[in-house]
Amino acid sequence: MVKVVAAVIEWNGKILCMQRGQTRYPYTSYRWEFPGGKIEKGESPQQALYREILEEMGLEIEVGDCVALIVHDYPDFSISLLSYKCRPVLKSHETSPTFVMREHASSCWLTPGELSVLEWCAADIPTVTALTQSNP
Repeated sequence: MVKVVAAVIEWNGKILCMQRGQTRYPYTSYRWEFPGGKIEKGESPQQALYREILEEMGLEIEVGDCVALIVHDYPDFSISLLSYKCRPVLKSHETSPTFVMREHASSCWLTPGELSVLEWCAADIPTVTALTQSNP
């Protein structure tokens, strides 16, 4: 069981969606996800999420409330996924969030009602459902 965290990054009523590139598994390749990563030994989920987003995207975030806890069994591995609502921390000269894509192929900002148009990684679907139901 791999313990991972994901950031539901919200800005001006939209949520940041990230597309994975080619992975070693066809069922996660080019699928959409909320960015994040593995929790390392000694880290809280919130610390892991802050670190992962800074490393992967060069973006500072404020980690808020938990959205969902999902346990999902993929064919080759299982994950325990904690997703959190997050806000980007803007630098003094910024008027909107800026980030780099070190780990992803593409990105987009969608309203909660638009999230279901993307082909999500299976473990992220319960978070998408929770966000869609709480923000129709």
